[in-house]
This record gives sequence, C-alpha cells and structure tokens, in this order.
Amino acid sequence: MAKGRIRVRLKAYDHRVLDATCEQLIDTALRTGAKVVGPIPLPTKTSRITVPRSPFVEKNSQEAFEIKVHKRVIDIIEPTDKTIDSLMYLELPAGVDIEIKM
Repeated sequence: MAKGRIRVRLKAYDHRVLDATCEQLIDTALRTGAKVVGPIPLPTKTSRITVPRSPFVEKNSQEAFEIKVHKRVIDIIEPTDKTIDSLMYLELPAGVDIEIKM
C-alpha cells in the first residue's frame, strides 16, 4: 500500500473543462478508496497584450487582448496502489495541463 499523499495541479484556459476534469479525477480517486481534499481554486493568472491596430499611423489606436489561466489543486490523501494505477491511465480532455507530485 502506498504511503503519503499525491498533489495534482491542473491548469487550463477554459474553467468549465477544468472543473469537469476535477470531477472526473475526484470520482476516480474516491472509487479506488482514497481520501480527497479539493479542488482548491488558485488565483487566476491574467496576461494582457496590447498591439497597435495598424502599422505606422494611428499609434494611439490599440487593441488589447487577454488570456486567463485557471488553476486548481487536488490533494489525494492515503492513496492505494489501485488509485495510482487508475490515475496513470485516466483519459483527460485536451487543453488541460496536469502535474502530479508524490
């Protein structure tokens, strides 16, 4: 039986996909007999980029774009060997970055 805990960090641009992935991860962990803490929402990182609308002329006319990175943390406490195996073979949607630390 595995000891310790597993910390899962999830990042995505779309919060709906991220929340669905969290639910899928939690259901898998609970089915295999582990205790779950989370999902804990972390601060959303917002990146803003400003570019001119046209080259050379109308320098004061600019467009602003922003992209948000949503983050969640899930702690799996007292994972079993079955939990670790099921997390390795879990099908995750595209666009979700997952980082697992033991």
